[in-house]
Amino acid sequence: MAMYESFARVYDTFMDDVPYEDWSRYLISLLHHYGVRDGLVLELGCGTGSMTELLSGVGYDMIGVDNAEEMLEMAQEKKMVSGRDILYLLQDMREFELYGTVKAVVSVCDSMNYVTEEADLLQVFRLVNNYLDPGGIFIFDLNTVYKYRELMGDSTIAENREKSSFIWENTYFEEERMNEYDLTLFIEDTDGRYRKYQETHYQRAYELSEIQKLLVQSGLKFDAAYDAFTMDSPKEDSERIYVIAREQEKQRGI
Repeated sequence: MAMYESFARVYDTFMDDVPYEDWSRYLISLLHHYGVRDGLVLELGCGTGSMTELLSGVGYDMIGVDNAEEMLEMAQEKKMVSGRDILYLLQDMREFELYGTVKAVVSVCDSMNYVTEEADLLQVFRLVNNYLDPGGIFIFDLNTVYKYRELMGDSTIAENREKSSFIWENTYFEEERMNEYDLTLFIEDTDGRYRKYQETHYQRAYELSEIQKLLVQSGLKFDAAYDAFTMDSPKEDSERIYVIAREQEKQRGI
């Protein structure tokens, strides 16, 4: 089953505790800090478009890329309601294509952790570098090894809502640094009956040193890493970090 094929239908319901507006204020502050106050911005792994909508709302010309058709259908519905001029593209971030370059690329909600092979992550970084304006900024977040190992691994999360419920079982494989999510959904259909759906997702934990190495290999320049929602350096118990990288090759005429 394709990732988020069933979960897309109830994704926003179960993610309603994510403070998207707070997260967007932090992301916007980073964009401003690095000189990006307007212009074209690409969001990789945009999902149902919650963050894309918020960035568009403060004046950025947004492009959203995701490889889950069902998630983009939700994003398009939000776009129809808001009337915002957002371009959504159904593409795998490992192979995405744009018609030109953008001022910034952003990716949040641990989308990069879903890229579980180093070679694939390197390819994502290379494409980002290719589609950034000279000196353009790349901002993305990551769940940390600490979070998977100490907080998420071997845990079970369950929620019951009015017309849907889920059981989310986590298994962390230390040697591979891979977290497996076994997701069981019960969703009410139009006939009033509940149907069961199952999906399995994988995320990989990366050390910051690995990320820095891959950024350099891709042609990007590593600029900074922050403990999420602060301007402080990551700590041993940071659960999420934000990484800032900059396009540099075009500046040198390469």
